[in-house]
Amino acid sequence: MTSAQTAVGRLVVCPTPIGNMEDITLRVLSALAQADVIACEDTRHTGTLLERHGIATSLISLHEGNERRRARELARRVSGGERVALVADAGTPVISDPGFQLLRACLQAELPVEVLPGPSAVTTALVASGMPSARWCFVGFLPRRGAELDALLANAGDTLVAFESPHRLSETLRRLAAQDPERELAVCRELTKLHEEVRRGSAAALASEYAARASVRGEVTLVIAAADPSRAGRARATHALAELVRAGARPRPAAAVVAGLTGLGANELYRELAVSQREPRREGGR
Repeated sequence: MTSAQTAVGRLVVCPTPIGNMEDITLRVLSALAQADVIACEDTRHTGTLLERHGIATSLISLHEGNERRRARELARRVSGGERVALVADAGTPVISDPGFQLLRACLQAELPVEVLPGPSAVTTALVASGMPSARWCFVGFLPRRGAELDALLANAGDTLVAFESPHRLSETLRRLAAQDPERELAVCRELTKLHEEVRRGSAAALASEYAARASVRGEVTLVIAAADPSRAGRARATHALAELVRAGARPRPAAAVVAGLTGLGANELYRELAVSQREPRREGGR
């Protein structure tokens, strides 16, 4: 076979179960079995999945620490005619998981890329929440800085889907309740797993419920209703005040200036600034 006739391989993006091991498609199993190599976050974790289905394809690690180097290496293998399957530990790769660098490397080299449908905590939680899904926004993990989090939540014009650490869940719900106690939301935890839990209700009710819990464990996906437009202006004003203070302005004079520009009360803005700057206690991630 001449070099011109050499087959070009492909990258196959393969979603895997987010909890229940039966949630894997026949197409994904076929792609994993036919691949020359499977790029995965944790070879032990993926190895368990392959063993369950009698698949013996070789594994290679692809995680945050080595993604850029591995992406170049695997793109070269695809260019050389190999079929590379990309998986994450759970769900659809690239969605808040490693794999973006590899995907981009293959696309930029104009190599074939095939994306298979499959499990995702994002869409599972969205549907389970019962909230409007015609327009929605996924934002990955919520920001940790109080002012950034408040601004994001207050300005969401559509249903918002986000991942959250179980260690920060109670504080996030508290901030939501402080903004709008009646705002509808759903806390989706351990989706498809044995202890799956979907709690729906107002921000105030769920903040109270989770504040009373000793601890929360497992993977958490939040679905949050669109913000009340009448509250968006106040949130923007509070964010602007926080930026002024961060730049060196004194809080009370800055609050008076923002109040004069927006028509809001200076004391109210000052109190909301104090709340927004009350950072949650740092705890370990997932």
